[in-house]
Amino acid sequence: MTATRACSVSELEQDAALRVVIDDVAICVVKDGDGVIHAIGDTCTHGDISLADGFVEGDTVECWAHGSAFSLLTGKPQTLPAFEPVPVYIVEIDGDDVLIDPSVTKEI
Repeated sequence: MTATRACSVSELEQDAALRVVIDDVAICVVKDGDGVIHAIGDTCTHGDISLADGFVEGDTVECWAHGSAFSLLTGKPQTLPAFEPVPVYIVEIDGDDVLIDPSVTKEI
């Protein structure tokens, strides 16, 4: 599989998350406070909740339902009750396009 357009850079707000679906894979795309764009699995591993509906703080996104915060860099939960990580995807930028291949995850 190859990287697919997920959204445009201009669609992303700083310190906010956007849910995208590529090939039936839900992905949470985040533009952090430094302007770096991250992509992690969108479903909280504690419950079936979209992380894109949560809160971005620094290099984490927090699930609104039970408060588990996931690292945007590693996908690992930083707080309970979640203890399983979410996948982290490689992000490529081509002009204003954010490209993600949902079949390839970062080795952490």
